[in-house]
Amino acid sequence: MKNVSSDIVNILDGNTFVVSDRRGDLDATPLVHHGLFLNDTRFLSRWILTINGLRPKVLTVDDLAFDSVQFFAALATGTIYIDPHLSIVRRRTLNEGFLESITLTNHDRHAIDLDIELEAAADFADLFEVKDKLDKKGKVSSRVDNGRLILGYHRDSFARETAISSSVPCDLSSEGLRFETTLAPHGEWTVQLDVEAVFKRPLRPSNGAPAPRATATAIATPPGAEVDSWLGRAPKLVTSWEPLALTYRRSVLDLTALRFRTPFSSGAVPAAGLPWFMTIFGRDSLITSFQALPFFPTVARATLRTLALLQGRTDDAFRDEEPGKILHELRFGELTAFEERPHSPYYGSADATPLFLILLEEYARWTGDQQLVRHLEPNVRAALAWIDQYGDRDQDGYVEYQRRDPLNGIENQCWKDSWNSIAFADGTLAPAPRATCEIQGYVYDAKRRVARLAREVYGDCALGDRLDGEAAELKLRFNQDFWLPERGFFALALDGQKRKVDALTSNIGHLLWSGIADPDKAALCVRHLMGPELFSGWGIRTMGAGEGSYNPLGYHVGTVWPHDTSIVAWGLFQAGFRQEAARLAQAMLEATALFGHRPPEAFAGYPREVTHHPVEYPTACSPQAWATGAPFLLIRTLLGLDSDGRHLIVVPTLPAAIPQIELLDIPGVWGKMDAFGRARGEN
Repeated sequence: MKNVSSDIVNILDGNTFVVSDRRGDLDATPLVHHGLFLNDTRFLSRWILTINGLRPKVLTVDDLAFDSVQFFAALATGTIYIDPHLSIVRRRTLNEGFLESITLTNHDRHAIDLDIELEAAADFADLFEVKDKLDKKGKVSSRVDNGRLILGYHRDSFARETAISSSVPCDLSSEGLRFETTLAPHGEWTVQLDVEAVFKRPLRPSNGAPAPRATATAIATPPGAEVDSWLGRAPKLVTSWEPLALTYRRSVLDLTALRFRTPFSSGAVPAAGLPWFMTIFGRDSLITSFQALPFFPTVARATLRTLALLQGRTDDAFRDEEPGKILHELRFGELTAFEERPHSPYYGSADATPLFLILLEEYARWTGDQQLVRHLEPNVRAALAWIDQYGDRDQDGYVEYQRRDPLNGIENQCWKDSWNSIAFADGTLAPAPRATCEIQGYVYDAKRRVARLAREVYGDCALGDRLDGEAAELKLRFNQDFWLPERGFFALALDGQKRKVDALTSNIGHLLWSGIADPDKAALCVRHLMGPELFSGWGIRTMGAGEGSYNPLGYHVGTVWPHDTSIVAWGLFQAGFRQEAARLAQAMLEATALFGHRPPEAFAGYPREVTHHPVEYPTACSPQAWATGAPFLLIRTLLGLDSDGRHLIVVPTLPAAIPQIELLDIPGVWGKMDAFGRARGEN
């Protein structure tokens, strides 16, 4: 699969995105995922500009805005001895489709005859068909209708169209648009093209919530005004280290772009990432909202309300749905409509439910919004019931997972959800069901947090006492059952035979965040986390370099994930290892600067001293939501930001490379407050 980072990607509010080459052309093939995508369907798969039979040569690209891009090109002469005389500027702005202007300028003193063609086609591929290279089952059509080129697709009642119109008269055919003009000396010619995605019959998720229409997410204000408004609401970062300031701005802009709206959402929630995950994800949206909470608490509120609305209600093996369970993923494409995929929505995530409870308590403690906590009380109680009844499949006290439909769904329902991620030290895959260590930590943390809400908000002291007791008992058993004394860290999981999966992984860092690890065992885990097997010099590898499955380019078995590293850094800080947390935060921020200040979904786990530069992972999403959120959590770690429900707590620990950080107008129950941090030795 072609690397997204070498392409141009435009997005608008998470629903619409375009992947093109650097000319601005779209040329989808089995190995290239170009296209105009909206709500999991590719509405344009071919969009190629030629002038006099030649494709322009790209000069530069301006893609700094999240919803628009400019391509600057020239018609090359084929020799260095003759200068190009025709320049081309393509400007594209997304809007439930896109608007594109093409401006040609003749720099010669002679007139130029021009034959301008735009090839246009749409395969209407479902995003799963693009990923899995599947054939279409319906019928694609093309026609000219009332001065517009209409590209269409239908399969039974499922119908989609792409309508293309031009501001300049042209020859329209089923293959595209053709313009003929003569450009005077130093003259200019411009055409405006409107590419509109049309939903003939909008879909509905299985639970009856209305599906997004093509017009449902149009914004009323100009895109630039919304960006300015979003930037204006963000806390102001002042730092003596410029790369951090640039990274912070990039993350703010990318979080703006990744917001996903649907008619049944309460506000915009973070979509998971480009190009494959531009939709609502439980785990991804929850973690991103947690990372961004001190900066944008409204994102957490929208995420909680939306996921509560879509919380599981029935027992459905096809969708891995159970009462009280928080969804994994929601899709709106053709394969979901015909139940060839279970994503309407799909609930195959064992960690999203405790993460939902964790985020709710964290949000309440930062904002004081007890109204939302009260409103979601039925959802909280349903989530707790799922953890104890459905999550603990065999009633052994641990939450484990196993997909219920052998032909559909995800095999690994933890954050490392690739097929080979849960393996023993020798590389042997662990049989299901699997109880991964970090999920037990999330459950422990969730019960402790909800115990506080039960007493202080719900007035249910009995529930609070019960949850505290269950959490304490879980911690005691976990430190016995998951500990590997011969290796000095916690097992990755218990497998289907209750054996300890003994691979060294980054999952142990999540145990520091949850607080489930005993202090002496946490200290031993820190040695491994900051040792050469897990710490690459840029971040924490997903799997230790000495393990049987280790691969520095393995998706979950050796790569470095910025979000994972940010959670480990925050866990280190919370466990009292502040210097280690600062060192890790600095390393990840240095890597991010070398990725153009935008952290990718993942990057290779090669040692820093070998490559001297972080190495791209070939199919990483960028931007990706929880990677976008990683700098927020790293800043929180460096400043030691927390809330006790009334006050902003600031305990800064800065490395020497970042002498000063000031974060101004931090929102919370206190209104707006400032935080200041200086490296040791700085005045």
